[in-house]
Amino acid sequence: MTERRADALVIFGVSGDLAHKKIYRSLYSLEEQGLLAFPVIGVARAGWTVHEFKREVHQVVDQQVRSVNEKVLDALLARLDYVDGDYRDAATFGAVKAALNGAQFPVTYLAIPPSMFESVVQGLSETPAAEGRLVVEKPFGRDLASARALDASVHAVFPEDRVFRIDHFLGKEAIENILVFRFANELFEPFWNRDHIARVIVTMAEDFGVADRGAFYEEVGALRDVIENHLFQLLALLTMNAPTGLDAHALRDEKARIFRAMRPVLPDDLVRGQYRGYRLEKGVAPDSDVETFAALRLWIDDWRWEGVPFYFRAGKRLPHTVTEVLIELKEPPRYLFDCDAGDNWIRYQVNPQTVVAIGARIKDTGRGYDSSVRELKLIDEEVNAMPEYARLLGDAIVGDSTLFTREDAVEMAWAVVDEVLREHAPVEEYEPGTWGPPSAEALFGGPWPEPGDPA
Repeated sequence: MTERRADALVIFGVSGDLAHKKIYRSLYSLEEQGLLAFPVIGVARAGWTVHEFKREVHQVVDQQVRSVNEKVLDALLARLDYVDGDYRDAATFGAVKAALNGAQFPVTYLAIPPSMFESVVQGLSETPAAEGRLVVEKPFGRDLASARALDASVHAVFPEDRVFRIDHFLGKEAIENILVFRFANELFEPFWNRDHIARVIVTMAEDFGVADRGAFYEEVGALRDVIENHLFQLLALLTMNAPTGLDAHALRDEKARIFRAMRPVLPDDLVRGQYRGYRLEKGVAPDSDVETFAALRLWIDDWRWEGVPFYFRAGKRLPHTVTEVLIELKEPPRYLFDCDAGDNWIRYQVNPQTVVAIGARIKDTGRGYDSSVRELKLIDEEVNAMPEYARLLGDAIVGDSTLFTREDAVEMAWAVVDEVLREHAPVEEYEPGTWGPPSAEALFGGPWPEPGDPA
């Protein structure tokens, strides 16, 4: 069945930081691909005119696109419109309706804080946008209860099959490649289970702090910001069974099964840290207990993964900026050679490079059986791919929900961490440039492996 194609795109929050960093560039990419054959309406409370909105887009595209095609940029600017107004004012939505100018099936993207979702969704109910698709930006809730409340408010106007929860991580080429690597190669599937895998380590590290986003970070922290969404989604792709097909329902059913099998995290499975100096950042409370670092141990209670520990660490002001997964294989059953635990591995790196690599022990040149560990890189390059938001917004335009998260998976992911969001030990201070507080090593049972190819 072919999904209905959208005939307009409305973006709330078009003056915000996300729009400047990601969305304008993605609109240019969509125009370049010929996917924007309709009006694009920006909505914000910036006090702009449509001319000022177009000027902002023009300047950002010039800065972010290496070689701008002026014809493409002119075509994009020509289709832009702008509505300025308060999201709680009915007049704003009257102006949106007028700007839609007869469009019957728009995509509306809420690049705004979740606290505004309900007001905007209610306002959209009086416009043609209510008959189209709704794209909502993360974080989708702060815990299980708030996620359910948000779902209820969104579903008052938009049914689940027209709700697209965007997670830009899922639009990355390197993330999609995990499915191909796992299920297109018979070589790997036989050992992708508890019999051969000792543990899985997921790292998402940033070498910078919160900068001018202290007030925002006070509302989320590392666990909510990246682990419960980005890294759990990554884990689902790594651990799911083969779907029956590549359609949205089959893929999302398998991911939901994995979330359902995740054991709820207990306080003893979590270490929370805060870098020294965080409380001096603008917008941060002087007695803040928000974690800028989190280390987490997780278990999946199913046949394939029973007994395999999954470790996560994520945080700011760490030694490197790097996102990667290290899958450590078990030791050989008998030592004929000088082997150590962790000599064999599969490594996926998403950032700063795109890397898929295999680690193995190889004989050194010369007499005897001395050996050393080498790494074979199957991919070792920066993929020249379209921006993640262009990929995802393009999918929303044509109605492909494969790379978007479904209601049940969102709520099950929150259920995994719901207890430790409420009950946890105080944050432990750590020095900037280190891998978090010492108790993170105690949770892991020793030093964590260094990420490969750090920035």
